[in-house]
Amino acid sequence: MNHLLDSIIDICHMVGVFQLKNLRSVSADAITDKGLNQLVSFVDVESEKMLVAKLAELRPDAGFITEENTAPAARENQTVWIIDPLDGTTNYLHGLQIFSISIALMEHGQLAAGVVYIPALGETFCAAKGFGAYLNNKPIKVSKTKNLSESLIATGFPYHEFQQTEAYLRLLGELMRGTHGLRRMGSAAIDLAYTACGRFDGFYETGLSAWDVAAGALIVQEAGGVVTDFKKTDQYIFGKQIVAGNPGIMEALQEATKKYLG
Repeated sequence: MNHLLDSIIDICHMVGVFQLKNLRSVSADAITDKGLNQLVSFVDVESEKMLVAKLAELRPDAGFITEENTAPAARENQTVWIIDPLDGTTNYLHGLQIFSISIALMEHGQLAAGVVYIPALGETFCAAKGFGAYLNNKPIKVSKTKNLSESLIATGFPYHEFQQTEAYLRLLGELMRGTHGLRRMGSAAIDLAYTACGRFDGFYETGLSAWDVAAGALIVQEAGGVVTDFKKTDQYIFGKQIVAGNPGIMEALQEATKKYLG
């Protein structure tokens, strides 16, 4: 598995070079909108094509779940790559360097490997099931914060599904008063990676897809953290909602998200 992780990382680094080369050079006519506030550029599409081609060489038996639909959908029960070629597209298109590449491998319905690479910062987070989590080859662990009142929490704001906006704002209000603060990076994969290494104590968001969270969720778990959804179940990969954090604050964070969004 370590050899496989090394190969995934090499592929991410290759695509990251392409993304950095094109940062701040995407013209308005090269951007399309898949839906309300769901931007996509040729960088997203070409990045995904490169990832799919290289990952298919690594595991010819595996299917794909991809954001930009550049590969046929995986068959049921098939080993799958879950790919977000550019998590944080809006940041990228505005010249903000907070964006990432997220790749997870799922076998028999379980996450087996995950990589989150932040090209502009040169940070590579990775994990394999049962082998721990790493940042640039150094082991990482979630924070040891024991009280929600002393925590720094990451989240993402709804940007195209607004049915729960009022509940989301009430939850924000409670956490603003009951924590050291909240941060909104614009990339769920980065939020999860930062939770895994202890920069954030916890993270929650709704309206997400599997490619946003799969790799980061495994990295958090392998770093000693806990990952659930707003109802405290394990449906966080495909259930469009996620709560993650260190064991010390998770119960309180779960209760808060369940209260307003569960």
